[in-house]
Amino acid sequence: MNEKYRMLPAVGKLLQHPTIKEWQKEYPLSKISQAAAKLIDEMRDRIAELLPEEFEQEAVLNKLKANLDNELEPNLKRVINATGVVLHTNLGRALLSEDAVNMVAQVARSYNNLELNLDTGKRGSRYSHVEELICELTGAEAALVVNNNASAVLLVLRELGSGGEVIVSRGELVEIGGSFRVSEVMKESKAQLVEVGTTNKTHLYDYEDHVTEHTKLLMKVHTSNYRIVGFTKSVESEELVSLGRKTDIPVYEDLGSGMLYDLKSIGVGDEPTVQEVVKAGVDVVSFSGDKLLGGPQAGIIVGRKKYIDRIKKNQLNRALRVDKFTVAALQATLLHYVKEEYTKIPTLRMIMGTEDSMLEKANLLAEQIKAVSNSIEVEVQPGFSQIGGGALPLEQMPTYVVALSFADTTIARAVELMREASYPIMPRVSKEQILLDVRTIADEEFSEVVISIKEIIEKTTTREV
Repeated sequence: MNEKYRMLPAVGKLLQHPTIKEWQKEYPLSKISQAAAKLIDEMRDRIAELLPEEFEQEAVLNKLKANLDNELEPNLKRVINATGVVLHTNLGRALLSEDAVNMVAQVARSYNNLELNLDTGKRGSRYSHVEELICELTGAEAALVVNNNASAVLLVLRELGSGGEVIVSRGELVEIGGSFRVSEVMKESKAQLVEVGTTNKTHLYDYEDHVTEHTKLLMKVHTSNYRIVGFTKSVESEELVSLGRKTDIPVYEDLGSGMLYDLKSIGVGDEPTVQEVVKAGVDVVSFSGDKLLGGPQAGIIVGRKKYIDRIKKNQLNRALRVDKFTVAALQATLLHYVKEEYTKIPTLRMIMGTEDSMLEKANLLAEQIKAVSNSIEVEVQPGFSQIGGGALPLEQMPTYVVALSFADTTIARAVELMREASYPIMPRVSKEQILLDVRTIADEEFSEVVISIKEIIEKTTTREV
């Protein structure tokens, strides 16, 4: 062990190597020095398990270069989604259309009229670029966009419920990702939560019995991320609107994952569209932009003008406003809906993909993988995809997957190597097989999948030998 400690290179001596001078064209010396000290410390901590060849100068320099490259490379990376979950929260949810991506790039590289009215030459509103489109598509009188739907919920409650009571069904007190709870955001908004009904059953009279002079808002939360089945009863939007009109109390519905295209028309789920909820007379509706709508992260608030105008003037709105990139991407996405270019929106295109088209894609990918190696078993199997993103939790879409079985390594190691590949792949695992669901893999990504799998095969066979 003492001999190993003596073999550890000194940082100062290591930095004098001619290779380091070449690296200084790419990295500052201070960063190289810091990385070298960190590497030597790590070697000291692992001294017992290090092999003699790992102390050689070339090996140390190679490791140092790899560490530098890794540290100074952006760690927010593009990955290939082979999970079959269309709106995968961990993988960034909705993909933007080509038009939306181009629009974002355009406003990123050039000045733009974000808050300038080109007709008058005077200051304009950033919301003007999307508000008219949202109103046209939803039938609402007015609209506002903030940075996500959690922000929208907080803003609506702060303006319309603060200092008073907000009635909500006990069965709709949802929690979403990151422990965001309706009950907790209610506290932040300075509104008092009034729970009515039971977990599985809430009737209109439960709301009626709790309306007081302090009631400021009747709230409905659409349970888009879970379902209660069996002996259940909930109050429909129309019923709540009727009570709101009778008591002169506004009705607010948080749709969570709101959608503008009726997926029921293609036999997918039973989610209400934003248009249907607005038509039911709900005064204020909020929903996400990066879920079933298929746009950028955003919280969209629509409804009656007198309430939206109040919400716009709330001081919290300034803190929650969207930036130019969100406005650009959302505008481009909304224009697809106006033009009825639904298949240009990646989320809708993937959801609309037929079982036959998935089989065709799976066969094509399987053949390409088989062509690079015969050391793994490759077969096409039927399966199911999910929509994900807290939307339509019970909905399963028939699909086909490419199932891989690696002979030279474990499933866990193969999955790890997929994450580390040149083109990181996120698969599913089932019955000791790795499954690649082609629903969420773009055709142009097939060649990248093959490259990464070839890398994995080479690494596992080399390691085992």
